[in-house]
Amino acid sequence: MFQAFHDPRFVWFYCGVLFLLTVSTLVGGNLRRHRSDANRSTIYNLNDRVRAWWKMGAIFTFAILIGRIGSLVLFAIISFLALREYMTLVLTRRGDHRTLFWSFFVIMPLQYWFLGFQWYVLFATMIPVMVFAFIPTSIAISGDSEHFLERGAKIQSGIMICAYCLSHVPALLLLKIPGFEGHNARLLLYLVFVDQMNTVLQYVWGKLIGKNKIAWRVSPNKTWEGFAGGVLSATLLGTALWWATPFTPLQSAGMSLTICVLGSSGSLVMNAIKRDIGIKDFGIVVDRNGGILDRIDSLCFAAPVFFYLIRYGLVSQ
Repeated sequence: MFQAFHDPRFVWFYCGVLFLLTVSTLVGGNLRRHRSDANRSTIYNLNDRVRAWWKMGAIFTFAILIGRIGSLVLFAIISFLALREYMTLVLTRRGDHRTLFWSFFVIMPLQYWFLGFQWYVLFATMIPVMVFAFIPTSIAISGDSEHFLERGAKIQSGIMICAYCLSHVPALLLLKIPGFEGHNARLLLYLVFVDQMNTVLQYVWGKLIGKNKIAWRVSPNKTWEGFAGGVLSATLLGTALWWATPFTPLQSAGMSLTICVLGSSGSLVMNAIKRDIGIKDFGIVVDRNGGILDRIDSLCFAAPVFFYLIRYGLVSQ
């Protein structure tokens, strides 16, 4: 259960993250006491993000402590709550109730069941292939064709994001990497750290030098300067952490860059979904800074690619 904390490199990495969060909390508290009216919203936003990171950090720590099977159960619950958060906000009709029942209580548990038994072919293909055919068929059988394409696409997207994509985060703990056995917790911490640092550094660089908006109607605060500064900074951080991974420094740079670019795409896409629905946040579960999906939006896009690059790409099995 506590094997990861007997790994010196993991402990150093973990303590470094805790130190960074502690410093961020102290700096944010100091800025809040000496804030100016002009910077009030920015400081409040940063402090809310730091509090949310503490809570999410606690969840990932718990996942590592309870071991592989426990982490699967934990992430299955998170997936369930995230899908519930998503489905309460999108258009569904009475004819979708059977499809939603299958989505919550059959498809999602099966995804984690296949992962637990390491049936990777079914884990990788069930939702993108079989469920892709099942959902529109199930809706069609209900006899309700109003907004058929829209309803089917929204349910399918919810399952892909909340079940398929998110399930690849705990899947990192089950990878068998020659010469890296027993150290997979570092991969989970590496993914989360690089992804979250990319998010915060893009925010910081955007506030400092951001001028040109990427898609102002979708995400008013995202700028090309912030994107470039955040991706470059987080990639450098990820490269410097190569010693905690099974990668070479060059591979670590490529992995970090991939995480940053895909994480940014995930955040932008989820913002577009929120704008389409007409909401600011998916919920208020994680402090005042949003719900579960607001905190894992970037991970959902980065985790599957990170997982498969390791399993089939950069690290031989």
